[in-house]
Amino acid sequence: MKILHKPLIGVALLCGLGFCLAGCAADKSVAVRVASYNVEFSKSATPEQIGEMFKQYDLDIIGFDEAPDGDWTAGVGKVLGMKYSYVGKISSANHKDKYKTILSRTPLEGAEEYKLTGRGWNPASVVRAVTKIDGVWFAFYSLHICASGKENGHAYSLATEILPKETTQRVIVVGDYNNNIGDAAMNTIEAAGMRPTWKDMEIDLSKQFTWNALNPKRNAGVIDHILYNTSSGARASDGGIIELNKPLSDHKPVWAQIVFPRNIETVKKP
Repeated sequence: MKILHKPLIGVALLCGLGFCLAGCAADKSVAVRVASYNVEFSKSATPEQIGEMFKQYDLDIIGFDEAPDGDWTAGVGKVLGMKYSYVGKISSANHKDKYKTILSRTPLEGAEEYKLTGRGWNPASVVRAVTKIDGVWFAFYSLHICASGKENGHAYSLATEILPKETTQRVIVVGDYNNNIGDAAMNTIEAAGMRPTWKDMEIDLSKQFTWNALNPKRNAGVIDHILYNTSSGARASDGGIIELNKPLSDHKPVWAQIVFPRNIETVKKP
């Protein structure tokens, strides 16, 4: 039997304490890796190509916009090993194959879709589902809305009619907002308690864009965003705009890793 002398015992105890503190700190948070992608009805890429592109990000959940109906989203999931999906029923502006969908590594519950009202093209909508990641419940939304002002568009409908009814304490809302951060519509959503991941990562969006990837000279800046509810105490620790040598859509995909405290209990299980 190996006997530790007193100084070595002290070192061993300190090392053990260090490992414990590191482990305890890790146990107090849950990191969620999420992405959003407007795929322009898969005009420029197959679901398999999009799945291959996302592989390196090890995502937990993805929100798609302008996605084809049927098993398209599940097709992306086959490549990524993500078995659970939900496809909404409302196609943006009644165009062909412009649905909002969710793809998840963990089972989805309570999946539903809400119509959003306001100026601009209609109908618009947001799909929602809840899922448990690492033992913690999250509500996840994927949307596609029209550009608008402070109180006259889909963003206002989301902020005043949909989000206030949410009872899950950890919320993520992703999608094609068709508004830049700082626009009145985005300010309305932020005033409802949501925060863009861009702000945590201190990314300067002024010289970047997510549309139009196929025609950069005709771009609208960064209009695809990932937001989380500030009441959750979360912070984004990584993420950004995914730059591709060959665009797979007219939009660029965006992703983020959001770290949520574990010590917030969900109000009720959905």
